[in-house]
Amino acid sequence: MADVSSTNDICLEHARSGEKGGLWVTANRQLGGRGRRGRAWVSEPGNLYASLFLLEDDISTDFSALPLAVSIALSRAIDRILPMGAQRSQIKWPNDVLISGAKVSGILLETEKLVNGKRAIIIGCGVNIAHHPEESLYPTISINSLGASVSPQELFTQLYSEMQIVLDIWKQSDGIAVIRKLWLEKAAGIGKSIKVNLPRRTLDGLFVGLAGNGNLILRQDDGESVEISAGDVFFDK
Repeated sequence: MADVSSTNDICLEHARSGEKGGLWVTANRQLGGRGRRGRAWVSEPGNLYASLFLLEDDISTDFSALPLAVSIALSRAIDRILPMGAQRSQIKWPNDVLISGAKVSGILLETEKLVNGKRAIIIGCGVNIAHHPEESLYPTISINSLGASVSPQELFTQLYSEMQIVLDIWKQSDGIAVIRKLWLEKAAGIGKSIKVNLPRRTLDGLFVGLAGNGNLILRQDDGESVEISAGDVFFDK
């Protein structure tokens, strides 16, 4: 598609109309792109804007670690098109993909209960290929600024393939455990001091790993470990 409000919105329209899952929507530009917690997402032409519509029957019924699975697929796809010599991507919990410590992509997962009783899962992926925001909560980077010359279509081809592989893993009986292991292999900040911004407070401590459900495990200064299901992570400088 050319210009759309957002690829997630288009996927939701298809879901509400009764279409089957497995549908991808891409766009040249988003006029109303959004990130987590309603933040605006810069959506100029030259970057990748893609969303996948799934029905809950298409994946494991345990959605808790789905953000981890999606970030693995996106990180792998990005690694495939990075230029020789570029640092491989890492993942900042739960699903931000980083290159050299700077954010190169954003993922937005949304769900909606449909009139037929099933639940639609929309996986939105935005990747900075030609552009990246100059002002952001976190340092940002674009792929082509690293010396690549990649089109959104080239990256989408890789993402399509990697997402199918990861979701196939997800469907297996031990899929969530495998996804957790793969995510930890690409994790940024394990064993380091981090700050986690929650809606009403901020927590500091060591990022010691992931719980079985994908929650971040933070060890605080008093030695107590807490699990965090959602929050914005910042690495201490």
